[in-house]
Amino acid sequence: MYLLPDTARQVDFLVSQAQARGRTPSLVMGVVRDGDLAHVAVAGGHPRADGDLQYRIGSISKTMTATLVMQERDAGRLALDDRLEEHLPGTGIGDLTLRQLLGHASGLQREPDGDWWERAEGVDLATLLSRVDAGKIAYPPHRSYHYSNLAYGLLGGVLERITGTPWAQLLRERILDPLGMDRTTYQATEPFARGYVVHPWHGTLREEPRTDTGAMAPAGQLWSTVTDLARWAAFLAGPAPAVLAPDTLTEMCAPVVISDLDSWTGGHGLGLELYRDGDRVYVGHGGSMPGYVAALAVHRPSRTAVVGYANAYGFAIGSLGRRILTAVLDAEPPLARPWVPTAATPPGEVTELSGRWWWMGVPLDVTWDATAGELVLLMRGERESRFVPEGPDRWRGRTGPENGEILAAQRDESGAVTALDMATFLFTRTPDQEP
Repeated sequence: MYLLPDTARQVDFLVSQAQARGRTPSLVMGVVRDGDLAHVAVAGGHPRADGDLQYRIGSISKTMTATLVMQERDAGRLALDDRLEEHLPGTGIGDLTLRQLLGHASGLQREPDGDWWERAEGVDLATLLSRVDAGKIAYPPHRSYHYSNLAYGLLGGVLERITGTPWAQLLRERILDPLGMDRTTYQATEPFARGYVVHPWHGTLREEPRTDTGAMAPAGQLWSTVTDLARWAAFLAGPAPAVLAPDTLTEMCAPVVISDLDSWTGGHGLGLELYRDGDRVYVGHGGSMPGYVAALAVHRPSRTAVVGYANAYGFAIGSLGRRILTAVLDAEPPLARPWVPTAATPPGEVTELSGRWWWMGVPLDVTWDATAGELVLLMRGERESRFVPEGPDRWRGRTGPENGEILAAQRDESGAVTALDMATFLFTRTPDQEP
């Protein structure tokens, strides 16, 4: 995949403009389409970036920690509504659930005790846990969104206790190696960009320390490249089932809490931030560590994403990434999947169910997708739901407004289908027939 020249030029312009106005030593942004890194835009020369240059990804690390938690849930080794006490006893905050911690709805304070963890050498898990008590709940659980780095340090501890494997090793074995993310590492590995604070008045640079954050590593330790982060973005758009079930990733993208109650432009799922831009919703996460910022935003329906880094603390890279993503989608909307004729006659029951049905004067069209083996129901010509067979005359909703609901065919004494019962709403073949 690639971008059209005009679109690529627009992305290059936005990146060069942002680097100049934001005064960051280097800036790199990558556009991902259909799983491929379609374009890389760079600006600044300190250092001159490319797809293989490492930066810190900061809190984008949380999206991978959350994926590890969901793997354990799918394997039956934990439940999202488990109390923290079941896995890390004696903290004093044991009534908080793993779901609340993942979605920043626990009310747990933002940072652990001690020095600012992002700029200090980290402590081990036992020391982190010794500093946690009931006083760390800063906001009533369930009430609202309250971002917590500490929550992800604890989730990393849960993973270590359940698996008996350190978080970094688990991440390498379960995610990084399977996805070919060889340049995503716990510590910086050359070539990497040094991170800076830019002096506000005379533009000089102060290099920031590159710390090992210890037990807080699951919240923000990792280093990566544009090429590797593009692979992660592609995974979030369409996951490899060997790493995570697609339905589980979709579950992670559902809001646990809305972070902007005034206009509903943002929220948080299970480890993923949610951003609304007009009629589109992007998933991803921002990242920052001393001297670095990072961006990840994915439009899952079109499998389009933007990833990027800058090596100046405080640079507004998240809004830039979403602006670029919107510009790409506006300029190059995804092509529709081509229609393919059906090679074989559908099963007999499908033939009986196909066509137009009515409920209270409202039309329902039933068609057959032979490739997927699904019934496609279109209500009023716009609300599509898909159903898969579950037994004789019985179908289960898989997507759309009727997801999970039952569609049952009703037959008369001769065996002919006379009505469709969809979640108790009875559809017949004529618009004026009494349901």
